[in-house]
Amino acid sequence: MVPIDLTGKTGIVFGVANRRSLAWSIAQRLADAGARLAFTYQGERLKEGVADLTASLPGSLLLECDVNDDAQLDAVFQEAGRQLGGLDVLLHSVAFARKEDLEGAFLDTPREGFDVALRTSAYSLLATARRAAPLMKDRGGAILTLTFMASQRVFMNYNVMGTAKAALEQIVRQLAWEMGESNVRVNALSAGPISTLSARGISGFTDMLEHHRSKAPLRRNITADEVGSAGLFLLSDLASGITGEVLHVDAGYNIMGI
Repeated sequence: MVPIDLTGKTGIVFGVANRRSLAWSIAQRLADAGARLAFTYQGERLKEGVADLTASLPGSLLLECDVNDDAQLDAVFQEAGRQLGGLDVLLHSVAFARKEDLEGAFLDTPREGFDVALRTSAYSLLATARRAAPLMKDRGGAILTLTFMASQRVFMNYNVMGTAKAALEQIVRQLAWEMGESNVRVNALSAGPISTLSARGISGFTDMLEHHRSKAPLRRNITADEVGSAGLFLLSDLASGITGEVLHVDAGYNIMGI
């Protein structure tokens, strides 16, 4: 196996909520490879848990940030740039929709619920990438976001989040084109169902896990470690020729027709 060495590389991670977060699995792999990372958290409720995790990674930074607050975003990237000296990696794992908008009929989604889901889950990638771009200037870089197959298929009780993921993937392609001139790659990782904090908010999630396990070519669900390894690959020079792509890490489920 070709070793991945990120010694001297820096990155910023959005979306770690707890140790089950897929962003945390990827971040651990980045740190193990030598990268120095900044982590963001939203609100005091999540601060302690994220602080406990990041304490295990020497040299890591912890910064408060609401991705829907431009002033906080500006401050976070300014501080990350000051302390890290620039950025090589941006990991975006931010998604949110109101509980009531993940239940009932998609047809009944109100304007406010639609706005919250799209602004938080999709526009936030654009907002963070725009601020990361100057910090990646003259050094290249890699941006990775996490998506889900509901961007292309209908999943019961996923509703407006499917729309948000479809928008997110289009943003990936558009950014890949615009940022490619600066040698910045932009990709998405589409993971199969894993029991995370956000996934447990989806009604019928246990049934979804069983369905994937029985229908996927590998006849099993994936693990957070597998997502971590794939994320490390996409954010490393081993994937230097890959941009604008959505990599499925789902035990092959996405290829199945029935």
